[in-house]
Amino acid sequence: MNDMITKEDLRQFGLELLGNIGTLMTQTKEVRGEIVDQEWIKSKQVRTLMNMSPGSVQNLRVTQKIRFKKILGSYYYNKVDLLKLFTDERHK
Repeated sequence: MNDMITKEDLRQFGLELLGNIGTLMTQTKEVRGEIVDQEWIKSKQVRTLMNMSPGSVQNLRVTQKIRFKKILGSYYYNKVDLLKLFTDERHK
């Protein structure tokens, strides 16, 4: 049971670890890209994308400033409406 760890073992472990971290970062970027590609997005995605509180998202829905759909208890919001609303607000 004389398992010695060599510098080469540590170097290979470091390279493998960096490779795994790179893969995870790529996967995270792909998930964020999915939000951009969707026409209808869930409340949590709206909060992440627009950096909003749940109450702010609800207020947009209640005041009918953006289109939404309720499917099986989850609200989905039209991404184009969200982007247009906040683009219009910046130009005022």
